[in-house]
Parts: sequence; C-alpha cells; structure tokens
Amino acid sequence: MPIFIFDRNILDKLENKTDRRVEFIHQVVSNLAEQLVDNGRSLDVFYGFPSMVFEELSHKYTIANVYTNHDVEPYALERDEEIRKLLEKKGIGFKTFKDQVIFEKNDVIKDDGTPYTVFTPYSRKWKSCLNANSFSSYPVEDHFEHFFRKSGHAIPSLESMGFVASGLEFPTEIYSEELIRNYAINRNYPGLNGTTKLGVHLRFGTISIRELARHVAALSESFLNELIWREFYQMILWYFPRVGKGASFKPAYEHIPWRNNEDEFASWCEGKTGYPIVDAGMRELNTTGFMHNRVRMITASFLCKHLLIDWRWGEAYFAEKLLDYDLASIMEAGNGPQGVVVMQRLISGYLTLHCRRKNLIKILITYANGYPNSRSFPIPGPSSTTSLHGNDAWRHMLRY
Repeated sequence: MPIFIFDRNILDKLENKTDRRVEFIHQVVSNLAEQLVDNGRSLDVFYGFPSMVFEELSHKYTIANVYTNHDVEPYALERDEEIRKLLEKKGIGFKTFKDQVIFEKNDVIKDDGTPYTVFTPYSRKWKSCLNANSFSSYPVEDHFEHFFRKSGHAIPSLESMGFVASGLEFPTEIYSEELIRNYAINRNYPGLNGTTKLGVHLRFGTISIRELARHVAALSESFLNELIWREFYQMILWYFPRVGKGASFKPAYEHIPWRNNEDEFASWCEGKTGYPIVDAGMRELNTTGFMHNRVRMITASFLCKHLLIDWRWGEAYFAEKLLDYDLASIMEAGNGPQGVVVMQRLISGYLTLHCRRKNLIKILITYANGYPNSRSFPIPGPSSTTSLHGNDAWRHMLRY
C-alpha cells in the first residue's frame, strides 16, 4: 500500500504559503494518485507528523514491513530513526534502500577507507566503480499487481494545508539530446538556454537518476560530471553531517568576521546591488525559482566575498526560493563561497567567467536584460550610489 506524508515538521516551518516546491510536490502526488486509481489501486496521502501517521496506520492495518528510500539529510535521518524505533516496538520491519543516486555513502571512497573531499579524484573513482548494472532501472511495472487494492479517496488540498497555488508552470522533465550534446559548450553562458532545468525533478524523484545517467553518458561527459557532482555532495553530507546543520566544513571558517549588513543583504535578495549579473540572477530566482548554475556561483560569491555576509544568510534565502533546493548540493552555492569543500570549484568558475569576459559580455548583457531592474546600471561596474567592498573583501577573505 503506497503512502505519502506531507510532513508538518517541514511544512509548518515554511513562512511562504505560496511555496512553489509544496505546490510542485502536491501536483506530482495528485497525478500519481490519479494514475493508481485508474489502475484500480490507490495512494493514501496524509498531512501530519510522520510518527503519528504510522501510529494510526499500525492500528488500522496489519503491517509486515515499511519500505522507503535512503535520505542523508540530518532531519531525514532523525525522522527515519524515530519511525524505525516506533515500528520495531510493534514488530514491524523498516526496510530502506538506495534510490536517488548511483553511488552513495561509502560506495565511492579512497583506498584507505576515508572519504574524498576533492571532486576530481572522486569522479575518477566514481567512473571506475561503474559496471553493467549501475545504470539499470528496476522493472517496477512487473509488480503493479501487488499493490494493495482499496478504493481511492481525495488527497489533502493545498488550501487545507495552509498553502496557495501560484498557477505558474514548472520546468518539464523532457529534455533534448541536442541540448545534452551541446551542454559542455553552452552551460557557461547564462544568456543561452543551455541547461536542462532538471534539478527540481532530480530533487523530488520525478525522474530516474539511473535512466538519466544511462541516456546522457554517451552524449556528454560534461553533463554526466554534473550528476557526479550531485553525488559527491551527498557523500560529503553523509560523512560530514555538521555541514547540514549550519557548520562550516573547516572549523577555521567559523571565525571569519562577517560584516552582515542587513541593508546590503536586502539589496542582494531583491536584486538591487547595482551589479547587473548579480541582480539579474536574483530577480530570475525571485521570479521563477530557478537560477543558472554559473550565476549561482556569482551571486553566492558576491554575497560572501564582496559583501562579507555570512553564507548561512544566503543559504537560507536560497532554501526559501530555489525550486530545486537540496541541502547537500546547496553547499556549492551556499557553504561553498566562504571557502569550504567546494572552494576550488567556485573560484574556478568565477575566474573562468572573468577570463572570458570579452566573449561573455554580450551574453551576460542579454541575460541581465532578461530580468531588468527599474534602473539602468553601468556594465561591468556597480551603480554610483551603492557602496560595496570588493577588493578589500577579497584580500580579507583570501587570508583564510
């Protein structure tokens, strides 16, 4: 019997009641429920606290086992352990499986048994671990007849959970082979439609990571590497859970004397810093829930290294706005800019953009013009009315 729980431990903390991630999940769950009903099955959907939901289900049904998939985020680990203990007391098994990644936890580690903290050697080891079954999808369709047969019923509405639909469209899970083939060339240019926008589907499991990896592996090694980056960060979060609880990867970075100017942070959030590429990225984020990967690097680096604002402020804002917000992956654009495990990648991306400025400037202007402000800003410098601290901040940051 498949079930889905809209977890109040998560939803009740969301202040934005038009949160598009909740809307996306609700839309997907509704579609899934309809598909099951069409096949004579049903999906039980709950809005509540997981422990209370399972307590109720254990009284209503004779349950042999509960099956779910691994989740390495700190809250998910605590939640699953609480459920496991609850079920164990009732003699019910709790079975968890790998699903959202190709390799997880200690699947890809150094020969001495320690985790990688640098991407390139991790990616080489990741690729060396592949075998004929790594990208194989499990034929779940063969087991549809085993679904528990029961009549369907209406699922909780968004409104009943305190949320309101925006009515905006979500990125599709459909992508073109041409886009994948050209990904290595076009992905660095925010003004081009050169990325798949599959992040939200990978985040919430509406696309199979194995099917996707199998398809793109022969088309673009660059795109495959992006999927490996995703698993690298999941591995980091598993081995270093403190980074998922607001701690820096390196303890030394806890001592950075952040300026944390609230007015400058508000300007960053609203896309009013006076730097066109930064402002365009933030306005795109606020409008669509999406921001180009390279622009995520720029905006995050700008926040931490230019404004000297604590990366946790930026992470919290990204967590509220990004459709594809993922605690592990956001370290790239949140924790990363202030010099943790992903420093090498962010600096590389920043300098690549800087060195290619002449080639990029027209495309960056196009991107910035796509999300214009009410003012016109000089390119590439800041507006004359904005007092920001670029060179001093860079020198200060590089001391760490």
